[in-house]
Amino acid sequence: MVSMLLLAAACDGPADPPAAVTGPRLRVLGTVQDGGLPHAGCSCVRCEAARHDPARRRRIASVAVLLPERGESYLIDATPDIREQLHALRDVGQHPTGRADRAPVSGVLLTHAHLGHYTGLAFFGFEALHTRQLPVWCTPRMAAYLRANGPWSQLVQLENVRLVEAPPGESFVLGETVTVTPLAVPHRDEYSDTVGFVLRGPRSSVLYVPDTDAWSRWSRPLVEVAREVDVAILDGTFYSADELPGRDPATIPHPLIPDTMERLGALVEAGRLRVFLTHLNHSNAALDPAAPERAAMEQRGFFVLAEGQELPL
Repeated sequence: MVSMLLLAAACDGPADPPAAVTGPRLRVLGTVQDGGLPHAGCSCVRCEAARHDPARRRRIASVAVLLPERGESYLIDATPDIREQLHALRDVGQHPTGRADRAPVSGVLLTHAHLGHYTGLAFFGFEALHTRQLPVWCTPRMAAYLRANGPWSQLVQLENVRLVEAPPGESFVLGETVTVTPLAVPHRDEYSDTVGFVLRGPRSSVLYVPDTDAWSRWSRPLVEVAREVDVAILDGTFYSADELPGRDPATIPHPLIPDTMERLGALVEAGRLRVFLTHLNHSNAALDPAAPERAAMEQRGFFVLAEGQELPL
């Protein structure tokens, strides 16, 4: 039975995009791990609460780069929640009513080939939107995987998508306004390599790394990378290593949020960096605003990313 205490607790719901944020910006479309919230097949208290109350549901981690003056929007990652996430971008560009829009976004940037980050590409295919040469930026290894394996290869063959190879470290520009640099990060790379993105606009720079192995596995220290940006949106999958009984933590070595706070605390305290956590697993206590883990984070200046939140670029 769902805990009445949890049902009564406040929870971060999708936020209305703040009207004060104008010009190039990021809009948050999702903040949880690939299995979603409620998580597939899970009857834990947090998932059951989300099933009973739609306001407690969370979409899978994704953000969009918005260039409203150009009527352009670019997805970062194509998740299983892509239908709702495309709908959350309906105010950007020309979205006709009463029919399917064959070009709902201006392009897609992919981080890697895991369930929550690329499988939404299927909705651009023949059975759904049937887009025409939608640009999809990805690493050369990711592009090779998509070309060689169905159903993704059909997207390429039917020209629903146009793969644009973007090797780590080589920058490209969106809409003559925002410079994007893929950043190689260590992760489980069964089908493709994994990247985050450094996004630089006229007003701000953002590091977006929704999925990575522990910071200790990075070849370059996280703090050095973070010094070069204004905002970091980082993998916050787990708060504690004991969240998943029966699973070996060594097989899912995401950074723990306390470790992230230790590594970046000095930059945050000095006002040189803002940090938001995303890609939270359904087991993560920080999903609950009333949890002591959330209070500990916010006291140190670290925050859970909220759906609908916008950040200037």
